[in-house]
Amino acid sequence: MALSACSNSSDDNEGPGLPGGSTGNNPGGNASKTYKIGWQGPLSGDNQQLGINEANGSRLAVKEANDKGDLGFKLVMVESDDVGTADKAPAAAAKLLQDADILGVVGPAFSGPTSATGKTYAAANMGLISGSATNATLTSSGFTTFHRVVPTDGVEGTQLAEWLAKKFKTVFVVDDTSTYGKGVADVVRKTLTEKGVKITNQGVAANTQDYGAIAQRVTQSKAEALFYGGYDAQSALFAKALAASGYKGLKMTGNGGKSSVFTSGAGAAGNGWYFACGCQDATTAPESKAFAEAYEKMFNTPPSTYSPESYDATNALIAALKAAVKTTNGNPTRKSVVEEIDKLDIPGITTQLKFADNGEVANATVNLYTQKDGKIVMLGKMQDQA
Repeated sequence: MALSACSNSSDDNEGPGLPGGSTGNNPGGNASKTYKIGWQGPLSGDNQQLGINEANGSRLAVKEANDKGDLGFKLVMVESDDVGTADKAPAAAAKLLQDADILGVVGPAFSGPTSATGKTYAAANMGLISGSATNATLTSSGFTTFHRVVPTDGVEGTQLAEWLAKKFKTVFVVDDTSTYGKGVADVVRKTLTEKGVKITNQGVAANTQDYGAIAQRVTQSKAEALFYGGYDAQSALFAKALAASGYKGLKMTGNGGKSSVFTSGAGAAGNGWYFACGCQDATTAPESKAFAEAYEKMFNTPPSTYSPESYDATNALIAALKAAVKTTNGNPTRKSVVEEIDKLDIPGITTQLKFADNGEVANATVNLYTQKDGKIVMLGKMQDQA
């Protein structure tokens, strides 16, 4: 599935329901017209699995919208691979912005690429709905068209740090120096300090391959717990190094580390790790049962981290586009789609799809997960944990 998804990264994704055209009857719509939405995230590179999880969720939403037959137009999604890095993001955004038929974008998936392109998208009145960009500053940086369906690292970091502070007096905090990793780690540091927890800090570059030295330092510190702010592939390497160094304290990371890349990369060393994530477990949550079944049928694999959130983000954009088609008598613009995004108040499978004036989702829930026997399982809402 991963190779298939990557090979399609530059193709327009019409969904199996598109060929032959829709026969929808949406007022103001025209079944002979085609409207496009964009998708931006990593489909290659070290963190491609998180992007593929999300792209698949979006592909399913587009397929279902076309299959349902009431859009009143044909919907196409154009995917743009930003490798999950800030330096590749401008080119990925330019690909979408230069296509005048694209009226809104799902993404960017990661915080760094969002920081690198948010002002450009805003200047073009291109509406953004991200399923996973969580850096807290993204909604206070002048990115006026940015929205997200997940809680910020500020919310996640605060809640996980409060949980750690209930249990431990000493915590070692490491980040990967990225926009996401350092952002969430800084929130954890601040909250732990406020709670009277003694912390030790270190940054380790995201392209590090040998975590032996930092693992030894963590072990020698005798800290009761470790928090790592970073992504899944690096978290897995760190987990293996910590196990090799004999570290016995609690190990925890955030939403960027929770994925099948971590479980497969860390192996047995990942058992016992904890994950905080403002994301839903689509394989067990009642709200996402139908989504999970459709996802597995379409992609022959269960949904994973941020698949349901990207599905929700895509459905939100589709709803806004559909409303804009109606209010403009079939002549929607990027600006009119943004205006309709701001008016949304519809149920999703992970949250109510309603945004505050700054683009934050109205209802933000952070869940706690742990890896048991090579599988990440949800324990419940973070605030409910002892």
